[in-house]
Amino acid sequence: MTLKRFVIEMGMGVDQHGQEPTVAAARAVRNAIAHNALPGVWEVAGLAHPNDMVVEVQVAVPFPDQVRADEVLAVLPFGQKRLTVELGGMVVPGRAIPELNDKNDDMYVAIAAVTVWVDVNDAPSNA
Repeated sequence: MTLKRFVIEMGMGVDQHGQEPTVAAARAVRNAIAHNALPGVWEVAGLAHPNDMVVEVQVAVPFPDQVRADEVLAVLPFGQKRLTVELGGMVVPGRAIPELNDKNDDMYVAIAAVTVWVDVNDAPSNA
């Protein structure tokens, strides 16, 4: 298997209320993939199914140890999914609203890079 990068998309996500790093991370991934269509995985790379692509997600967020990986990866509809979470993003002062389950005034900002990899050994010879 020889994997090559097919596309890289970046996104940003914010949890304004609730102080949940997972929410910010999932929103960043959703933002990264929100406006993509990848017909090239079939037409250029020759994959038989979108689950044949490898989707690598890197997220930088405050309090990365609190991120629930399964919820972040659930945003991706297809692929062999991998997640790396690291310390980053931002904590921005906002306004706590008790009815929204805020613990404090903090808003969490996450950034994400989503990379789609394809196996070039499976690519059609005329691609």
